[in-house]
Amino acid sequence: MRAFLFPGQGSQKVGMGAELAQASGAARDVFGEVDEALSQKLSALMREGPEDQLTLTENAQPAIMAHAMATVRVLERDFGVALTAQGHCVAGHSLGEYTALCAVGAFSLADTARLLKLRGQAMQAAVPLGEGTMAVLLGADIDQAKALAEAAAQGDVCDVANDNDPSQVVLSGHTAAIERAVALVKEYGIKRGMILNVSAPFHSSLMAPAAARMAEALAETPPAAFTLPLYANVTAAPVTDPDAERALLVEQVTGRVRWRESVLAMRADGVESFVELGGKVVGPMVGRIDREAQVTSLVTMAELEAFAKEMA
Repeated sequence: MRAFLFPGQGSQKVGMGAELAQASGAARDVFGEVDEALSQKLSALMREGPEDQLTLTENAQPAIMAHAMATVRVLERDFGVALTAQGHCVAGHSLGEYTALCAVGAFSLADTARLLKLRGQAMQAAVPLGEGTMAVLLGADIDQAKALAEAAAQGDVCDVANDNDPSQVVLSGHTAAIERAVALVKEYGIKRGMILNVSAPFHSSLMAPAAARMAEALAETPPAAFTLPLYANVTAAPVTDPDAERALLVEQVTGRVRWRESVLAMRADGVESFVELGGKVVGPMVGRIDREAQVTSLVTMAELEAFAKEMA
């Protein structure tokens, strides 16, 4: 059994998608459609930068999705590999859940781009700049991270935002609380804590205003039926019902990304092979979660072509 995975924020970089666009009309069509949907030359920003503009949440989210969807379309149109024929389920890390839904027909490409643009804007606007941040804990498991977050809160918000793999957990909340958490890591047996270069405290209760905006947006643009089960971030369980998934997408804005548990759930359900499309971020996490799992990350034309030959 095979799962197709889609990366989240942090996987963006200047030059992303340029090789695909040069080599494939299918990829160019994706970037053109996203540009048109957003009334923005996002593809030029992806290709040429500047990096500080690409890193802005409202740009990074649709850009990462567009890059991953370009790999999907290249596989389908250039190499005849359909996700629904070769996969048994999908999952995506944070914004990657929207990409996964697009890949299995729940959202059109244009709607996915618009939803992610809005999601980025809403998340950025939810908390005044500087009041919230995030930190990655290296060499920390979920129990250590929870204990640290509780100790560091001291009346502020300090939430576990991402349970990525057995050695990496991310905290999110008020800047003062996150700074306290980083200062306390050694006391909790954690190897290292680093403040992340992010513009807002994603996946924390401080994102409640953004969740409300996404609830409105998803009421107007709800997911349609999708062709493969999706393992949702906030439940680490498969979803097939569009209405249930719409509610989970709203909850996801403030909720924890339970990536480690999602991978373990897919493994327990029989998934042996994990294929990341459009990045090399979540694939390595899978390898750290379960060393027996087969992991492939596909970004370049050569990698996509080699994968297609395996599927032939």
